[in-house]
Amino acid sequence: MVIALYCIFYKRNLIKIILGLMILSDGINLLFILIGYKFKGVPPILHEEAFKHGLEAFYAAAVDPLPQAFVLTAIVISMSVTAAALALTIKIYQKYGTLDVYKIRRVRE
Repeated sequence: MVIALYCIFYKRNLIKIILGLMILSDGINLLFILIGYKFKGVPPILHEEAFKHGLEAFYAAAVDPLPQAFVLTAIVISMSVTAAALALTIKIYQKYGTLDVYKIRRVRE
């Protein structure tokens, strides 16, 4: 995540900044996956095997599905935001002829 923050704050190229945002997003997704991880956990799907040992034992051994659902949603949102940012970057390059944020700022003023 340090690499992502370095790309976001110290790089001047818009593509590298977007890549930094993607790396940061993936790092946060990995953090959520680690939060929901349970060693020797079972998938939270009810089946006949779950009823043999009792539902309490199944619930104690099952992995929490909420972080997994959040990560899937975050992946979809991240990809759509990245696509929109890249489309905007293409338009900026067509208008200003550069992807350097300092040069774009100078041309705008």
